[in-house]
Amino acid sequence: VQLQASGGGLVQSGGSLRLSCAVSGLSFEDYTVGWFHQAPGKEREGVSCLSSVGGSAKYADPVKGRFTISRDNAKNTVYLQMNSLKPEDTAVYYCAAVWDYSGTCSRLASEYGYWGQGTLVTVSS
Repeated sequence: VQLQASGGGLVQSGGSLRLSCAVSGLSFEDYTVGWFHQAPGKEREGVSCLSSVGGSAKYADPVKGRFTISRDNAKNTVYLQMNSLKPEDTAVYYCAAVWDYSGTCSRLASEYGYWGQGTLVTVSS
């Protein structure tokens, strides 16, 4: 199983980035997916998640209205569109997946079994 995150980079405050996570080695459509971030010296936190069925999505309060998670099951890829970026969004962003057919999703890192390598997002002020 491989999760390959990409799309990070340096952007000015107010800018946008779209992260992608290409997943292989599992039946992607059966897996709930999530995005997490980890800033230096801080714990890994759940940013957003998207269920395998039903399209149920959740967002952390600081990113609501700015970030959008989506998935393309035909391409085995999950995306995180990040708009109106702020310096406090600076972190390494990780994608993750877990087999879950419940129709809901969790932003708890402990719920996820498969992880990507992370992509760095830096937002300058």
